[in-house]
Amino acid sequence: MSTSEGMTRRQALRRTAGLLGGVISMPVWSGVLSGCTAGGGDDWSPVILSPEQNEMVTLLAERIIPATDTPGAKAANVNRFIDKMVGESFPPEDRDRFMEGLTAFSTRCQDVLGTAFVDATEEQQVALIAEVDDETFGDDAPAPDPENPSFFRMMKELVVVGYYTSEIGASQELKINLIPGYYDGDVPYEDIGRTWAA
Repeated sequence: MSTSEGMTRRQALRRTAGLLGGVISMPVWSGVLSGCTAGGGDDWSPVILSPEQNEMVTLLAERIIPATDTPGAKAANVNRFIDKMVGESFPPEDRDRFMEGLTAFSTRCQDVLGTAFVDATEEQQVALIAEVDDETFGDDAPAPDPENPSFFRMMKELVVVGYYTSEIGASQELKINLIPGYYDGDVPYEDIGRTWAA
């Protein structure tokens, strides 16, 4: 998505967090607090998503948080987190809204690109996501309605939360140190890089 337009992953996620208002919706909080994780082994199968929808969600998540010098959303199994959150933690009205939005996104892709999202080229996928992102978070986007969030706002929130609550997101991207040692509050930034979460 934004990384191909010259924005780093960290800048894109900061924009998303800012546009989400630094607030996580109640269905997502509820799922995270109840211990919702990606889970499952090699025999995992989706709870609510069809195999085709799961493939599309996997690609959408990977385009939002692509692999760079650290693994992306696909390696963190964010699709499994989304399936479990929507299927088990979301209230019925939010679940319906998400699933209807996913169907509408799929239809839009077919109408705009003439093919299914998973069959489109990476450039086509990124361009479509960037267009929807701008409609949702851009300067001319309508104010968010907490009672009726858009599909893409829900999707992006789930991707960001799912990624950064995963082992990969926490340990490889944020480099969280759960058992910190000596604390030195005066270290030059270039010495620590992205270990701000330590």
